[in-house]
Amino acid sequence: MRAARYLTGGPDAGVLEIVDRDVPEPGPGEVRVRVSVSGVNPTDWKSRKGGGLTAAGLDEVIPNQDGAGVIEAVGAGVDERRVGERVWLWLAQWQRAHGTAAELVALPSEQAVALPDGSSLDLGAGLGIPAMTAHRCLFSGDGIGAGDAVLVHGGAGAVAHAAIELAVWRGARVASTVSSPEKAQLARAAGAELVVDYRNEDVVAAVREWAPDGVRRVVEVDLPANADVDAEVVGDHGVVSTYAVSPKPMQASRTMMIRNAAIEFVLVYTMPEAAKRQAVADVTEALRDGALTQLPVRRFALEEITAAHDAVEAGFVGKVLVDLPR
Repeated sequence: MRAARYLTGGPDAGVLEIVDRDVPEPGPGEVRVRVSVSGVNPTDWKSRKGGGLTAAGLDEVIPNQDGAGVIEAVGAGVDERRVGERVWLWLAQWQRAHGTAAELVALPSEQAVALPDGSSLDLGAGLGIPAMTAHRCLFSGDGIGAGDAVLVHGGAGAVAHAAIELAVWRGARVASTVSSPEKAQLARAAGAELVVDYRNEDVVAAVREWAPDGVRRVVEVDLPANADVDAEVVGDHGVVSTYAVSPKPMQASRTMMIRNAAIEFVLVYTMPEAAKRQAVADVTEALRDGALTQLPVRRFALEEITAAHDAVEAGFVGKVLVDLPR
C-alpha cells in the first residue's frame, strides 16, 4: 500500500515522504479500513514538528488522526458483518505509528464508527478531533441544555463550527466571535444567533445585551487574549472551556472568582474514556439528525501531503482533506 510517513529522529526528522508499506493485518478487536479521505488537524503538523504528542519509541510515523473509509477486514472478536461498512475514524494515530495518511489502516473496532446514511465520507473525515473536542467543551460536568446561552470564540474554525452545531442541536442559544465577514457567514450558517466581529465591535456589550445573565459556557480558542472578555460575559457558576494552548501569560480575574466560574482545559487525547465514548455516540446521533455540516474544503492528493499540512499551519479557513488513491 502507499502511505505518507516521517522519521522521528535524525536530520530528516519530520520530513514527509510517500513510501510503500505492507498491508496491515487487523489484530483481535481491530478492523482494517480502506481509507478514502484523511482529515488534517493542527495537532498532526505540530506532532510532526516535535509538538510532544508522538508516542515514545517510534522510529517513523504515518500521520493524521482523522479519516473516513470502508471496512474491508476484521480481526478476531469483531462481527464480520462490519465488512463493507462506511466509517469515520478518530484518534487513529494516537500512541500508535500508523495514522490515516495511508491507503489502509488497522485500528480498534470502536475507533471506526458507522457513518449514517446521507453523511458523506468528506464530512466523516473531518469529525474526530474537532467534533469530539467541541463535545467535551460543551458537555463536561453538568453540560448545557435547551435554552442555555453559549459563547463560541472563533466561530469559523473546525472545533468552533462543531461546537456551534452541537450546541444548537441540544437546543442552546449560541453567540460567536469572528474576525471577518467571510467567517461571520460560516458562523451564522452553523446556527449562531449572534455573531460579533471582535475587531470592530464590543464583544462584552453585544453578548451581555443578548444574554443579560451571562452565558453558561464559553468555548475558548485563545484564553490569554480573551480572558477579560470571558470573565465579563460568563454567568454565575459558568465554565470557560479552552482547547488551545497559547504561550502568552494570563492573569487570573477576580470577576471569575466572584461568579464562582471555572476554567477547564480540554485535550481530546486524554479525555476520560467515558467522555470519548459519549462524544462518539452523540456526534453520530447528531449526524443522523442532519445537525452537522461540512466546512469549506481544500483537497490534496497523498503526494501533496506536505502542502496539506502547510495549509493547516497557515490557518486555512475550512477543512483540509487528503484523498487516498482508490
